[in-house]
Amino acid sequence: MGDYTNMSAYYDVIMTSGYYDYEKIVQSILSDGEFTNVLEIGCGTGLILEELAKQRPKASITGMDLTEAMLDIARKRLQSFPNVSLTQQNIMQFKLEQQYQLAFSYGGVWYFVIDGDKEPVMISHLPDDADNHQGFAQLGKHVSAGGTLLLGVQGPHFDYERVISNGMKYSQKILAGEDGFTKHYYLADEAKTVMAQTIKYRTYSFADARKLMTTYGFEYNPDADFDKRFLGFTKQ
Repeated sequence: MGDYTNMSAYYDVIMTSGYYDYEKIVQSILSDGEFTNVLEIGCGTGLILEELAKQRPKASITGMDLTEAMLDIARKRLQSFPNVSLTQQNIMQFKLEQQYQLAFSYGGVWYFVIDGDKEPVMISHLPDDADNHQGFAQLGKHVSAGGTLLLGVQGPHFDYERVISNGMKYSQKILAGEDGFTKHYYLADEAKTVMAQTIKYRTYSFADARKLMTTYGFEYNPDADFDKRFLGFTKQ
């Protein structure tokens, strides 16, 4: 699973420079209706959780992530929200003492890319197929029957570079592979590279993703798709 330690110190400034619209992401999550508990898979520095906690102060909210450096930032961001708890765990082995009515991942462990009219492609931070089976098996134990899993929808990945809000130049380069792709992230302060991060991703066709998820009790539910920012799955 991808470890974002190298990116953690710059993650917030990159993501809040127009990369994601966190308010709209949370609006989409809340379209699922009322829930008393929710789990974010791959919560990073807590940017989504902060907005969610503001909107649902009475809900029990849990964020999990692999990268301790990201969670350190999230703990500081969320320290004033007593309804939020954070845990450092690997999706393949994670264990929590409850089940959740709603679990979601926007850019975390799993998400989908939709390119025009093409079918969605699932992107996974777990490059090995067996690890994806293990991850969904563990997740299946933590979502209650009738509960919802939301996986974010993004546009296609491509090479680009641009200046972000702190004046540094962010760039990314995509290299295709047999079962997915490798993504190189860079941040430069003039001629000096201050951050370099490489993550390998696995990809699944929509049919293969549905087959994988159905094995562990998650059935695609078009009625749970919200604002085209998430695809929804119901736990059987």
